[in-house]
Amino acid sequence: MDLNIKGKNALITGGDSGIGFETAKYLAKEGVNIILSDKEGNKDLENAVKQIEKECTNGAKVMGIAADISKNDDILALASKIENEFGGAHIIFHAAGARGAADDFLKLTDEDWMKTIDVDLMGSVRIARAFIPQMQKLKWGRMIMVSSENAFQPYVDESPYNACKAAIINLSKCLSRSYSKENILFNVISPAFIETPMTDAMMEELAKEKDCSVEEAVKWFVKNNRPHIAMQRRGTTEEVGAVVTFLCSEHASYINGSNIRIDGGAVESAFG
Repeated sequence: MDLNIKGKNALITGGDSGIGFETAKYLAKEGVNIILSDKEGNKDLENAVKQIEKECTNGAKVMGIAADISKNDDILALASKIENEFGGAHIIFHAAGARGAADDFLKLTDEDWMKTIDVDLMGSVRIARAFIPQMQKLKWGRMIMVSSENAFQPYVDESPYNACKAAIINLSKCLSRSYSKENILFNVISPAFIETPMTDAMMEELAKEKDCSVEEAVKWFVKNNRPHIAMQRRGTTEEVGAVVTFLCSEHASYINGSNIRIDGGAVESAFG
């Protein structure tokens, strides 16, 4: 299927690995110019650019630009460089984020909360504020943010993360009501238990606690902590990236202000 986005420019934050990286591969195959962004000094970013270049079709270009989403000056510099080099971004997939502080609620400090908010929620705010004007000039835009199953089914030791991911859905809905008349669409995906560096680290830690293999830790975790995942496994970045790529396309022109759960059934409720 031709997604009719050849020649568009896409910024992918957190694009050096995981869901962001996989989505970049899909978009590059559609002839989309790719700008990958991650923190300064991240050697994985340079390697990711080289790998994405191999996936490009129709003369698509790839560039890596370091930026810290917790620093507004970094985001403004990122937006300026993309406008100068590419004429602006048509597509934003904001995949950067962090689990943040995790502990019993009463043990979490203001600093714990603010660090998580600064990255997960305010990072989304900064990206939207910097790039909506570019989409307005281009008269076309797709912005996809990443929430989580935690927004609907919060886990007790991740209260800052839970709250931020719920806020991201509300933020995207607000933006969709403000700018959709300018042909800029905003949507959210809510993955659950995907094979990413974040869940890899969680499972490695669990494996150490239980003195077992990572594979055994995953099976234990699904059975005891994610019983509603009928497939009894982690999702793959490919499964998420394919959905995101469709949301970036012309074929998704009537999907706006929506949240798409990609969770294997992890959320118990049917109406979330």
